[in-house]
Amino acid sequence: MSYLRSWFSLDTSSSASNVEPNDSYLNQSLSVPEFHEEDEDDGSDTAGEDDSPPAFPAINSAQRAASSSSSSDSSRRLSIPKILTDSALMPPPPVPSLATRQPGVPPPQSSSSLLAPMTTIKPPKRPSRRDKVALAPGFGPLDWGNLKASGQNLRGVDALMRIPPSVLKLHNKKEDAWTAINGKVYNITPYLPFHPGGEKELMRVAGRDGTKLFSLTHAWVNADFMLDACLVGFLVSEPSS
Repeated sequence: MSYLRSWFSLDTSSSASNVEPNDSYLNQSLSVPEFHEEDEDDGSDTAGEDDSPPAFPAINSAQRAASSSSSSDSSRRLSIPKILTDSALMPPPPVPSLATRQPGVPPPQSSSSLLAPMTTIKPPKRPSRRDKVALAPGFGPLDWGNLKASGQNLRGVDALMRIPPSVLKLHNKKEDAWTAINGKVYNITPYLPFHPGGEKELMRVAGRDGTKLFSLTHAWVNADFMLDACLVGFLVSEPSS
């Protein structure tokens, strides 16, 4: 405790009087750097600083001078409206006069008509199809189905046979007509009045192989189902002599 009292009770006046001033230190001149406003750049943002990017191209560049002159020229051109007269407008394409046109005759090649030229002057072809004939009463498709189911012998033979083309061509009469379709020989005589295309068309294949004509005329028809009750035999090649 005595040590602390002696510490706080030091005579500051005596200690201060013992310090002699150093004249050389007071007379020493301090070198202070000169301050310039333009050198101040501490990186801090100020209220008046502009953060917008620099102009591109530069204000005094040749590119900006050229663009300004061209924009001024275009503005002057746009400021002057240009009105075309009737003679300067594009005339409509010439249309052939109806008085000079002939029905069915296409326009000349040099014509600038907007209409599509006719490709041909011939009438359109009639679609190739088989015309149906008027069947007699009692000879419709349902009547033919009933006839097949009646149990009558529509084959004309007792057993199936192997029939060569030489034998097939002998059965070419209306009362005895055979034909071959897809390798099977049928007796078409009972079916003649039921044929939708008429008896004449069906007789074209009597006594010969009618597969090609059948396919060209009505390939969608199932001959096996239509003429199953009239099956006579199978078409075979001619026996070797």
